[in-house]
Amino acid sequence: MSVRFDDPNLVSCAGLGAVMALAAQCGLATLLTERLRIAAKGGANATAKVLALIAGMVAGADSISDMDLLRHGGMGRLFDQVRAPSTLGTFLRLFTFGHVRQLDAVAAGLLARLTRAAPILGGAEKVAFVDLDDTVRQTYGYAKQGTGRGYTGVNGLNALLATISTPLSAPVIAATRLRKGSTNSVRGAAKLLADALATARRAGAHGLVIVRADSAYYSHDIIAACRRAGARFSITARHTATVVRAITSIDEQAWTPIRYPNAIWDDDEQRWISDAEVAEVPFTAFTGRRRAEHVTARLIVRRVRRLNPTTVPAGQSGQGQQQEMFAVYRYHAVFTDSGEPMLAAEATHRDHAIIEQVIADLKDSALAHLPSGRFAANGAWLACAAIAHNLTRAAGALASAFHARARTGTIRAQLIGVPARIARSAHRLTLHLPRHWPWEDGLDELFRRALHDPLPTTP
Repeated sequence: MSVRFDDPNLVSCAGLGAVMALAAQCGLATLLTERLRIAAKGGANATAKVLALIAGMVAGADSISDMDLLRHGGMGRLFDQVRAPSTLGTFLRLFTFGHVRQLDAVAAGLLARLTRAAPILGGAEKVAFVDLDDTVRQTYGYAKQGTGRGYTGVNGLNALLATISTPLSAPVIAATRLRKGSTNSVRGAAKLLADALATARRAGAHGLVIVRADSAYYSHDIIAACRRAGARFSITARHTATVVRAITSIDEQAWTPIRYPNAIWDDDEQRWISDAEVAEVPFTAFTGRRRAEHVTARLIVRRVRRLNPTTVPAGQSGQGQQQEMFAVYRYHAVFTDSGEPMLAAEATHRDHAIIEQVIADLKDSALAHLPSGRFAANGAWLACAAIAHNLTRAAGALASAFHARARTGTIRAQLIGVPARIARSAHRLTLHLPRHWPWEDGLDELFRRALHDPLPTTP
């Protein structure tokens, strides 16, 4: 066997053509031209450069040097305006915070158009969930701006995300913001949440919208942002003194035993649990603020018996009944104004963990690295990663019901990273794909719908 790298008509990611055709039909280039303005030297042809970054991320690039995968074989015949990695790296370093916000606006506008072109948020007109969370992306060395050690103790940069999902669809990214590594989780989260809720409405979430978050976002500003946007909230309550008093006031007869059909992971106990008890009590939060800012809603509490009742984590000990209760059980409280029955509302809140899948998908693709030493450049990289994620989700939704909910890595492997040979006949390009490709039906459907079917008109 011998190996020769000599065929100018082969490509390794033929499915990328369908994804970028979908982006073109949804007006991504137009959005970039209208909203992104970089006047600095080197900022010319910003639209083409951002499109190259997004295309590379869709194909699996997770660093600037990986963008070279767009420049092999017959890729120049499939795509024009492809740029070298060094050019793209220089371009990213021109970004300021204002330019990143312009790119955020492009991402929000594209998501609204994608929901009309592909069934990525099925049922959003009835109920949709907006989930909020952040993650620390580890960095190395001392050259990156903004790095620091936050709540995880890891040195890096903090990425804040808001996603939209429905009971029928996998989550897409509504908003992102890159922050310093040492930042508090809730810093700037209310503004990002307001942006995400506005995007959700533009994306077709005209019915009930429920915002879910963990205890890091248990704050008046977050709940106020929900109420201003007409959304309901479901947020894990921190064990403040008032929350603990509310828990201890629950009558022992009020607890309802439940058994989970599938065991759930308990972070605090670091184990799988199948049994728990749930109760609820009316609760007024933020009583330390002026009366007009008090919030009265439901406190839904789940308790799990401790494996070792002789030890209680610091901050959960107390006197008398309180001490005995917290020694025997671990309590998880959710502050919500949901109208669902108690057990349904508790289950809905647990589904907030779906955002962890988005974070895992990002870290398995474009967010494996934050490649630049410039903070704003990494912010632009995060915004492009969100656009690439949503485009990949839309491609999966067009291909098949399975790919609509599959991990983005699966979509890349089965629908995008497909080798093909390019041939030209009668001034028309034809992609010759592998015979008996296991996912041929889904890939054929993606190409048909992205290239040939008329998409809905977009504003």
